[in-house]
Amino acid sequence: LMLSKGGDDVARAVEARRGDILIVFGIALAVTVLLSFYLAGTIARPIRRLARAADQVRYGQGRVYEIPDFTHRGDEIGDLSSALREMTNALWARLDAIEGFAADVSHEIKNPLSSLRSAVETVSRVKDPDQQRRLMSIIVEDVERLDRLISDISDASRLDAELSRAEMEEVDIGLLLRTLVEVHEVSGVGEADGNRPQFDLAVPEGMPILIQGMEGRLGQVFRNIIANAVTFSPPSGKIRLSVRRREGMFDVVVEDEGPGLPEGKLEAVFDRFYSERPAEEKFGTHSGLGLSISKQIVEAHGGKIQAENRYAPDGRILGARFVVSLPLESAQGSVFRS
Repeated sequence: LMLSKGGDDVARAVEARRGDILIVFGIALAVTVLLSFYLAGTIARPIRRLARAADQVRYGQGRVYEIPDFTHRGDEIGDLSSALREMTNALWARLDAIEGFAADVSHEIKNPLSSLRSAVETVSRVKDPDQQRRLMSIIVEDVERLDRLISDISDASRLDAELSRAEMEEVDIGLLLRTLVEVHEVSGVGEADGNRPQFDLAVPEGMPILIQGMEGRLGQVFRNIIANAVTFSPPSGKIRLSVRRREGMFDVVVEDEGPGLPEGKLEAVFDRFYSERPAEEKFGTHSGLGLSISKQIVEAHGGKIQAENRYAPDGRILGARFVVSLPLESAQGSVFRS
């Protein structure tokens, strides 16, 4: 028995399947195109805008270009936008600081140079030996002042790069303070043995105050503050150093019995080249960079430095007080233990 059937039904079934496949392909193609437009609008286009804005900031003139703000997105593109904006602001702030520092340096160096040039021009025309000796002493003092200025300026210019590259180490602040006090006592600061400032150090024995930091730079901070206290202390005056703990921080307090700080200048004392020295001190002995550098070092350790006056109940100024506050967890962590 043999049965046979024509191929028209099979051909129609195959043709119907081909149509279904084409429909599915068309739908998939449409979805792919729509997704590509969506991804381009939400990912590729914002990244291109960020890259173009970064190039404009890099090669443009002035500050007319700004990184687009996508922080409202709350995704990785928003994080990238926030990071680029913060980096750009930090770079502009650094450029402003460099420009301001260069202007300050130029101004400070011009003063001794002008005095030096005037003395050099005059000494060749003066015939009196006494006047010549006075002019030569002025020249020597101006040269020494220039040398101090250049050394301090060099230290200040290296500081920022050093703070960003230096590796932190464990520093015992209590031991550091005791060492600095011993150095000052042994060095014989003061006019005579009976007129030397007396140090009163209140650091708990057997209680290490350990932080992760740069020992040399922290020592520079406390040397600057102690040197200021010694300079302004009266004969046989007392300089008190103490350490106190508060929530999340510890404070190193340095107090003197000098004339105190000028009213309205409590913040200005940390400005570059600001100098308020005793009347009897020879002009130009200090460059005015010590406290500015100290502030930069303390802030690099995540801390804060501030100056204030100490007052008696009747309103008299009893002296100045400098407070260096450092976090219990500085940079890589620290401990205050007994």
